[in-house]
Amino acid sequence: MPKIRQTRHTIYTMSTAISYPHLTFDADGRARIEGTRYKVEHLAGEHYHYGWSAEEILRQHSDLRPEQVYAALTYFYDHHDLLVQELEATAFAAERERLKQPITRAELLKRRADQGS
Repeated sequence: MPKIRQTRHTIYTMSTAISYPHLTFDADGRARIEGTRYKVEHLAGEHYHYGWSAEEILRQHSDLRPEQVYAALTYFYDHHDLLVQELEATAFAAERERLKQPITRAELLKRRADQGS
C-alpha cells in the first residue's frame, strides 16, 4: 500500500499509478476510447467548447456507453490544464486558417448554383 502524507488541504501518495478503464493510448500517447474510433480529445472538445454534458455526448454518440463517456471526461479533468491548452491551440489554428480564406454566404450559394448547372 502506498504511503500517504496529508497536509491541510492536499493528500499526497507516493508511487500511485492511475489507470483509466475503457481507454487505450495510441503510439502518439493520445487517449482513445477502447474499441472505438473516438479520441478522448474529441469528446473533451465537445464538452469544453459546446458545454455538452455526459448525457448530451451520449445522445450525440449513440454508439458509446456511459462508462466510456465518463472515463473520457475523467481523463479530461485529470489532465484539464494540458488538454484545455491543446483544445484552445487547435481552435486558434482552425480560426486562423478560416480567416485566411474567407468565403461569404453569397459565394457559397453561387458555387452551389454553379454545381447544379
